[in-house]
Amino acid sequence: MNIIQTIIIQVLAQSPAAGAGAGDQQGGGWSILIMYALLFLGMYFLLFAPQRKRQKELEKLQSQLSVGDKVLAAGGIYGRVVSFKDDRITLEIDSGRLVVHKSAIMGKDTDAIVKA
Repeated sequence: MNIIQTIIIQVLAQSPAAGAGAGDQQGGGWSILIMYALLFLGMYFLLFAPQRKRQKELEKLQSQLSVGDKVLAAGGIYGRVVSFKDDRITLEIDSGRLVVHKSAIMGKDTDAIVKA
């Protein structure tokens, strides 16, 4: 315990005078703001930018659909596009037809086994 007290006293004795410490505290405010800005930029590039990119790719895919495309809908439903009407898409699946909203299309499926 005596060793720890000795080390702490030596560190405190070597610290700068109180006047210089006050100037460091003012500069410390800026360094905290810079750290928050860097944190925000890091979050943007690691979280938000990739999500925005995926969303744009999905919207592009949904707008380029055409009749006859094999697609994967939300919920794991594989089907073939039969027709469009506004934002509704009619899919032909093994057991019949299904009408889904355009936003339910999650991707094209080139390997889907769909009986047409």
